[in-house]
Amino acid sequence: MKIRLDIFEGPLDLLLYLIKKDHLNIYDIPIADVVNQYMQFLELMKLLDINIASEYLVMAATLINIKSKMLLPRSDVEEEVLEEDPREELVRRLLEYEKFKEVAEFLKQKEFQRLKYISRPAPAGEEKEVYLEASIFDLISAFKSALKEVPKDIFFEVINDEFTVEEKIHDLLHLLVVKDRMSLNELFSTAKSKLEIVVTFLAILELIRLREIVAVQEQLFDPILIARRENVFTSL
Repeated sequence: MKIRLDIFEGPLDLLLYLIKKDHLNIYDIPIADVVNQYMQFLELMKLLDINIASEYLVMAATLINIKSKMLLPRSDVEEEVLEEDPREELVRRLLEYEKFKEVAEFLKQKEFQRLKYISRPAPAGEEKEVYLEASIFDLISAFKSALKEVPKDIFFEVINDEFTVEEKIHDLLHLLVVKDRMSLNELFSTAKSKLEIVVTFLAILELIRLREIVAVQEQLFDPILIARRENVFTSL
């Protein structure tokens, strides 16, 4: 099944996510590490059959080109000439994109005051719980951690396995009738096999695409919880 999500962002979003997740200096990006992580994310997207727009591949080529330039030895003549850092154009693009995102988010919050935040009414005397909606990259990162020791060829066995995405969708919806929220780590840890983790993850993505569930965090990069959309969104 080909996954297409409305919450799926672009390659600059992925780069900003990787930089912020590891608390990297955007002005001095360790390009080799970022390229490796970026390519790992793309590999996971391909293996899970997530639809990848062409700009992701263009960015991958750009990152590899920058990495290769930084690995080339410089001659004495080249060192005497002040050359532009190969990363400089990428940094400019990231900073500009980040500013536009901040402005867009500010305007969005002005128009829809609580659209980004997810909460549920609290009993008298208790504080209201407030969450942020997790990005697709948070989900993939959690999935990547759960499958750290899984051989790559396991992904290609999903179709022939006893677990199906349709069955997992049914199971997840049933679980969320019994419990308001569930930890993504809890779902992965209770899987009977590593292959079941893959099918569970695909089912979660499909339910998000169908707007049946949401994935939330208390803070950026915190553990992810999933819940039925109607149980967490509050009307303004």
